[in-house]
Amino acid sequence: MEPMKSKMNKMFSPATKFSVDGKGGTNVEDLEIRPGGMLVQKRNEEMNPSSVSIPTIKVRVKYGTLYHEIRINPQASFGELKKMLAEPTKLHHLDQKLIFKNKERDSKEYLDVARVKDGSKIVLEEDIVSRERRCVELLRNANAQKSSKSLAEINLEVDKLAGQVTALEATASTGGKVAETDVDNLTELLMMKLIKLDGIVAEGDLKLQRRLQVKRVQKCIGILDMLKYQSSKSSSNGAKIQLQQQENPIGHMSRDSKPVQKQRAPLKLEKSVRTIPAQQQPQKHSESVVVTTKWETFD
Repeated sequence: MEPMKSKMNKMFSPATKFSVDGKGGTNVEDLEIRPGGMLVQKRNEEMNPSSVSIPTIKVRVKYGTLYHEIRINPQASFGELKKMLAEPTKLHHLDQKLIFKNKERDSKEYLDVARVKDGSKIVLEEDIVSRERRCVELLRNANAQKSSKSLAEINLEVDKLAGQVTALEATASTGGKVAETDVDNLTELLMMKLIKLDGIVAEGDLKLQRRLQVKRVQKCIGILDMLKYQSSKSSSNGAKIQLQQQENPIGHMSRDSKPVQKQRAPLKLEKSVRTIPAQQQPQKHSESVVVTTKWETFD
């Protein structure tokens, strides 16, 4: 057992050189043991990957009346070839259709599997259906971004208005007076936010966010309506109290005026008594004067 162990150490020592084919000249460092126990030579990719050159092939791609020569790895896919053709053809890689041997090739299919070789000819066509689908998707994404931005702006504005509504509600709850003009102004601003929310076109999560914002604005408007009702009710009650206060002093004065009238009555009697002799004196004068109806006539 001991001689076998020393023999193996000597065989795998760095200074020992041997060859699988028996010719010698191979270093032990260039060998590797596979999981099954087989001793093989290391692959070049693992020894120095940067020094490995990948062979390329040249394919000719016809687009319209022009030919484009592209050098590409034969193990690449048709999708990678499309991306390389996007710049010279000014055609988006998703809008391209590659035809090889009278058959449209999928983007995930590999060139070597389809037996594309050096000098092979490939036809490039524009995929109109794919282009329309991509344009619709781009438009949908643009609308979604616009709706998201609008919702974010409205959300900030509603936050400020909701804070003002909360302040008014707190003032009313503590017995303070809430101005109806403030309530009307906030209601008008919130109604404008509802109009903006109604004009936003949204789908999926954005639609749910818009619905939540609408409910929030409606809740704020409901609170303002209640505050306005309470304010108008309190003002009407105050007006009634003022009317009652104005009527009560008049009643007291009418009650007090009766004794005054009773006190003033003797004065009127005195005046009447005083005026009686003055009225009787002419009557005495009138008794001394004889009034006749016989008129003297002058011829």
